[in-house]
Amino acid sequence: MFVDRSMTQKVITVRPEESIVKAKTLMDEHNIRHLPVVDEDNLLLGIVTDRDLRSAFPCSFYKGEKQAETQAEMEKILVKDVMTKNPYTLTPYDTIQDALLLIQKLKVGALPVVDKEGRLKGIISVRDLLRAFINVLGIGTPGTLLCILVEEKVGQLKKIVDAITEENISFGSVLVARYWEKDKRAVFPYLLTNNVAKVKKKLRAMGYTLLDPMEWYMDQLPKVE
Repeated sequence: MFVDRSMTQKVITVRPEESIVKAKTLMDEHNIRHLPVVDEDNLLLGIVTDRDLRSAFPCSFYKGEKQAETQAEMEKILVKDVMTKNPYTLTPYDTIQDALLLIQKLKVGALPVVDKEGRLKGIISVRDLLRAFINVLGIGTPGTLLCILVEEKVGQLKKIVDAITEENISFGSVLVARYWEKDKRAVFPYLLTNNVAKVKKKLRAMGYTLLDPMEWYMDQLPKVE
């Protein structure tokens, strides 16, 4: 799935010559935390975040104590003075996997999306990515997530899928993750039913170990059910 299918296309932007008071007003009005900074040709110049503004404003301003003198002083500070210049960007034809990995690496909440000329086309945020993956994984439909420990060899996934479909159960999605033991993988099928007792019994009878997906930690082995 490409970024342009998941990004926010109607982007609220700000000009570099605007005051940070204007930037904060825009964020408050639209309930957003990232403002791309563009010129008159919509070329991306930078990005300003709520964190940037919090660093620039005195605490009293955020507590509602907006004295006239404080307001006047803040009006003198421009967006270009606090924005991040030449921010990392994505293109419309990057994938949502690319976006997720870059956001995780940079530890940011959103990334601007630009065309090859550098013009702003959209913005993709963690919220957009969550929505995209909910759609891809099919977990917006009520169901049950299983976690099955399997040997890392050809044919294991097919056996599991066949065993489940034989019970007339539909899949929302299937994920395969690395496991800490050598030559093992964890398979996470999301089944579009809450009646899974029979299929769990069947999988155990086939020799598979079922784990509790709710206790799956990256730094700790899950418990065996």
